[in-house]
Amino acid sequence: MAKKKEVTVEERLRALYDLQIIDSRIDEIRNVRGELPLEVRDLEDEVAGLNIRLEKLVASLEVIDNDITGKKNLIEEAKTLIKKYSEQQKNVRNNREFNSLTKEVEFQELEIELAEKHIKEFKVQIEQKKVVISDTKDRLKERQTHLKHKKNELDAILAETEKEELALIQKSEDYKTQIEARLVAAYNRIRKNVKNGLAVVPIERGASGGSFFTIPPQVQVEIASRKKVITDEHSGRILVDAALAEEQRAKMEKMFSKL
Repeated sequence: MAKKKEVTVEERLRALYDLQIIDSRIDEIRNVRGELPLEVRDLEDEVAGLNIRLEKLVASLEVIDNDITGKKNLIEEAKTLIKKYSEQQKNVRNNREFNSLTKEVEFQELEIELAEKHIKEFKVQIEQKKVVISDTKDRLKERQTHLKHKKNELDAILAETEKEELALIQKSEDYKTQIEARLVAAYNRIRKNVKNGLAVVPIERGASGGSFFTIPPQVQVEIASRKKVITDEHSGRILVDAALAEEQRAKMEKMFSKL
């Protein structure tokens, strides 16, 4: 059985920097989308909320219309009763019966008066709700237009980048399988804890990439020798020499052009 070839530190560093370049490219694609997915989601929620509000307002109008119909029916019933009691008054035998019927007529007249008052109040409510409904419809139309615009914007960006992003995510997973789990775990941890997700950076002008902290000359020599994995004591990032970084960037650019 052939002995498995041992991976050198330099090969590990190259693989780690390749992984960083791929993941940074994915980050760039997602940054182009920016807050658009969130904006679209928020607008969808707002439109849904406005639709629900509109439905409730329209339903409340129907309830008020039914209440008005109920009051109008009550008025008609009261008028019928007034007519009935007035007819009965013509045939009463004594004042007590007459007064009793008079009270019934007065009560029905009060019922009519109260019902008419309620109808007026209901009509005021209807006018107020119609204003709110009109405003809500205007707001809904404006939000729907804005949502359509943002969706088109997002769809356009997705159409341009989705295929590349999916291919890069697969590449990222493939590269992780080529690196020992311990290093991948360290890389992921550093990426979460540092700015811009840069876990592996080259030495630039004597300092670690993206940092102003100078790397001592002796440490720079060690990094350039590619004999061990060295991290920046200030940021925790894994450091590679500029030459290795340049070689891997050129290699990865060729790969990206084929995606």
